Amino acid sequence: MPPAPQKPSRPVSRQPAARRVPHISVRQFYETHADILDMRLIGGGGGLEKKIREPTINRPGLALTGFFSYFAGKRVQVLGAAELSYLHSLSARSLREKIRRLFLKGIPCLVVARDKPVPAALLEVADSCATPVFATRMITMKFINAATIALEFDFAPSTTEYGCMVDIMGIGTLIRGSSGVGKSECVLSLIERGYSLVSDDITRLRSVEGHDLIGTSDETTRFHMEVRGIGIINIASVFGVGSVRTQKKLDFVVTLKDWNEVDDINRIGLDTEYYEILGIRIPHVTIPVRTGRDLGRLVEVATLDQKLKSMGENSAQAFNQRLLKMMSERRNK
Repeated sequence: MPPAPQKPSRPVSRQPAARRVPHISVRQFYETHADILDMRLIGGGGGLEKKIREPTINRPGLALTGFFSYFAGKRVQVLGAAELSYLHSLSARSLREKIRRLFLKGIPCLVVARDKPVPAALLEVADSCATPVFATRMITMKFINAATIALEFDFAPSTTEYGCMVDIMGIGTLIRGSSGVGKSECVLSLIERGYSLVSDDITRLRSVEGHDLIGTSDETTRFHMEVRGIGIINIASVFGVGSVRTQKKLDFVVTLKDWNEVDDINRIGLDTEYYEILGIRIPHVTIPVRTGRDLGRLVEVATLDQKLKSMGENSAQAFNQRLLKMMSERRNK
């Protein structure tokens, strides 16, 4: 058999609309990250619908002294030990004036770090201006670092893909295909083999720092699957808690397509293909579907082969090199 020429990689035409979140509410930030950031609401509860418009943190030290040039008022504001020491040195009247000026700049919320005592006057102004004030036991810099990471994730570009996502040996695999092609049966077969479901039917994907895609499911349908003829099943209840994951990095995309709809079936594997989501290219293969084929096994093998490729072991290229070497040796005899 003559060696197949190595073809250049082929990106799949895919340009989903990237949607960067323009803002999130203080309520959403608090309810999503309160446990991780060890936050509790201590004042200004009437302003939880205020908007956070920038995914980073600001320390308003200069603003408390009255200097508001270049003030980053769209960000979460954090008071550390230095700012609190300054506020405690003021009279109650002066403190109210300075805090009111800060709140009237439209800041979304204020977080007091280190669980330091908060002046009663500050909380009074927070309630009157409906500006949420939170307290955290985290030290200031640790809170800033953790909150910045959380906000970057909240503001990251996101999209949805019609397909199921499974964690196969640490490889996050998105299984696509038209309705009725056999995606659910394929995923069930993989779960029976010990792999974990991330999402069924619709996968939410979020770009992290422009080079990773994190997949998850909608909270309403999380851990559930719809199987034709059976209905809705709870995967965690049927197969155990080890059979589900809340989120996973996307590493590989598999498209299931009817055999008769595949024009060019890849027989050797030298032709590398990619699937583009939010500007990020993900390795991709198309598997023809035919009656009697074990789709779960095929997807499993394709994913494990991709894992080998990510470790620098390409079976198709290695075979091609062996074949070329053998033909060269025969010609030279």
